[in-house]
Amino acid sequence: MQLFYNSNIKQGDTSFFFDKDESKHIVKVLRKKESDKIFITNGLGYLFESEIVLASEKKCEVKIIKETFQESDKFYTHIAVAPTKMNDRLEWFLEKATEIGIHEITPIICDHSERKVYKIDRAEKIIQAAMKQSLHYYIPKINEPISFSQFVKSNFEGQKFIAHCEETDKKSFKMEAKKDEKITILIGPEGDFSTKEINLATENHFIPVTLGNTRLRTETAALVACHTIALINE
Repeated sequence: MQLFYNSNIKQGDTSFFFDKDESKHIVKVLRKKESDKIFITNGLGYLFESEIVLASEKKCEVKIIKETFQESDKFYTHIAVAPTKMNDRLEWFLEKATEIGIHEITPIICDHSERKVYKIDRAEKIIQAAMKQSLHYYIPKINEPISFSQFVKSNFEGQKFIAHCEETDKKSFKMEAKKDEKITILIGPEGDFSTKEINLATENHFIPVTLGNTRLRTETAALVACHTIALINE
């Protein structure tokens, strides 16, 4: 099944028009024609089975044949990760985490961050593409970058963790993370969190954890955390 994403389609719609760019892609690139089936999600759990009634490169129209809804996960994965120096490494994480089933990502700017600015426009496109490829009906939320101190002082439901490399008393993340829970975990930059940041996080009730016995890159650590939560909830 080839899945299309469009946030404008909604529950109860009987027909839908794609914009010019998407229409051109459907008709010219994919060579879809009248009576061909198209599956669309709005990223909110709905899957719309549709049929092309007008194969126009400027305004492709479909009629909705069937609408189904998939319940959201009982658990919720929110990873706050420091942007990596090389954009492609964080983009790799975004793609793979979306395939696994992440729910929310927040870029955090830390004391040791080598990248202090991160634009989410491209990140949103990567997430959309990965969602379609992996046939998910919910699109992960990516937030605008925020400073570490602002983030940890925010109110969060569920469990809160910080994964760091300092030789201090830390718990095992896979042992502490609970099933069917909302989990927020902080993943630091290449130079790790500063001692001040670790102290601030623990003061705000983030539990220090380890993700294993080896030292991981930022994007690897973030993906390990994401996959660990997914496995716990299988």
